[in-house]
Amino acid sequence: MILQLIKVSARSIPRLVAGAIAAAIREGHAAEVQAVGAGAINQAVKSIAIARTYTEPEGFDIICRPAFKKVMIDDAERTALQFIVEALQK
Repeated sequence: MILQLIKVSARSIPRLVAGAIAAAIREGHAAEVQAVGAGAINQAVKSIAIARTYTEPEGFDIICRPAFKKVMIDDAERTALQFIVEALQK
């Protein structure tokens, strides 16, 4: 499975991030959505919900597996919330 990395910030526009997630799903890939901080996590969750509305009419339902992940930002280790978004196998 190919993971497409999508980094989300507090200023990300959810419908644009959702489009990137939906494009990955349509191509048969999974999306790794990473967010650090409350604002970024809020935008990421909204994006995933919107992506589902984009893919569901096309016959793709999605699932999301959240996890914590250590990432380096400006030479400092931070904890990100990682969402693996993939098509639901029917």
